[in-house]
Amino acid sequence: MRKPDRKRVFLTGATGNMGWAGFQELLSRSDRFDVTILVRPSKKNQKKLKQYMNHPHVQIVWGDLTNYADVFRCVEGADYVLHVGGMVSPAADRHPKRTMEVNIGSAHNVVNAVKAQPNKDDIGVVYIGSVAQTGHHEPPYHWGRCGDPVKASRHDYYSLSKCIAELVFAESGLKKWVSIRQSGMLYPELLTKANDPITFHVPFSGVLEWSTVEDSGRVLANVCEDWVPEEFWGGFYNLSSGPSYRLTNYEFEKMLLEAISCPPVEKVFERNWFATQNFHGQWYTDADRLEEMLHFRENIDAKEYFRRLKKRVPWYFSLAAIVPAFAIKAFMKHLATTDPLGTLYWLKHGVEKRIDAHFGSERMWKEIGDWSTFDYSRPSEEALLPDLGFDESKPAQQWTITDLHKSALPKGGQCLATEYTPGDIFTPVRWRCSCRNEFEMSPNSVLRGGHWCPECLNKTVLPEEPTILE
Repeated sequence: MRKPDRKRVFLTGATGNMGWAGFQELLSRSDRFDVTILVRPSKKNQKKLKQYMNHPHVQIVWGDLTNYADVFRCVEGADYVLHVGGMVSPAADRHPKRTMEVNIGSAHNVVNAVKAQPNKDDIGVVYIGSVAQTGHHEPPYHWGRCGDPVKASRHDYYSLSKCIAELVFAESGLKKWVSIRQSGMLYPELLTKANDPITFHVPFSGVLEWSTVEDSGRVLANVCEDWVPEEFWGGFYNLSSGPSYRLTNYEFEKMLLEAISCPPVEKVFERNWFATQNFHGQWYTDADRLEEMLHFRENIDAKEYFRRLKKRVPWYFSLAAIVPAFAIKAFMKHLATTDPLGTLYWLKHGVEKRIDAHFGSERMWKEIGDWSTFDYSRPSEEALLPDLGFDESKPAQQWTITDLHKSALPKGGQCLATEYTPGDIFTPVRWRCSCRNEFEMSPNSVLRGGHWCPECLNKTVLPEEPTILE
């Protein structure tokens, strides 16, 4: 029987990279936490978890996030639910329908299971969102914060699934929920995944503000501690490991290749193999908010962290130093040309929808140029942010109906509410989009989360196709 001073944490996605880091961090605090994990019964997972099967503070439930009964069993008796699990890239890019089913379906299962508990208002529910939810940011608009418009890039069903799943939690009526939007996460195995065609979806001119796997694990454990302030709950947060992790995508690729002993970027890639738009990523003006709440950062410099990662890469990657650059380049070109997710594959086979989305047009692709014309300078350190229409310095509890009406204007929409009680930020009100669609959504989701018209959200992913959602 569990001691009254102990807490039970239900963690999904425990065998993934962020989930595993959170699992290990929670185990290091087993003097006060018991952990329940829901894991698919694959041979790989069984091997990975073998050493924990008889752990006194670990309960392993073999099942599936899309099975409500499995989720309910894990939620029962939990003080905290950390929903990290789901489908991510590159699997999400290859299986879009399954991604939608898993990521959205599991969100509904978690919310419904928590709602079914007698102490539902006391259970802390943490949803891990994604930087992909705010789509492509091109300099000079490469800075962002929570509250900026939520929008998925075209063809990005992973992003769409995360946008919708986040809204499942935000509009659930649960009293103690939060959404933490994970950025690009650095972990040792990432350095070994440079041979995936989605590498070429990342524009060199874009940016990301990265997080480390260790910091991410501490986020999951720290959020379960008693000292977390009450005002933390009900919000949206961006996760990063700090200012030194603000990298351009070119800088990241350069540091990655150096870490695995590969020749420089210019020796193994051509510029026009890489998309010029339609990805995601931004630098944050507000990521320190999460650090102020959860105190999770190790505060190690990004360059030092890459040196640490290099020491953890399998020894055989050092052999890349003796492989001629032309051989590596030939392999990468083959990958980009032969895989249906490769950029050169689209150009070779005339996949116009992809070419237009990721390059603008075939003509624009031809104008990209070589490395001699590439701009190596970093984009501005001064944040240029979109106007959200209302006074962002005003505490949410002080919003008035005027703030709600003003927030809809930059979106070309309207708030249709005629009455609003200040402080009632979680009760849905009615809105009208510029597309004439009317919908209900809480002021919290619109003003603090950046959410808007569900119909338009779906159309941004693949506007020429009919909706895939009910």
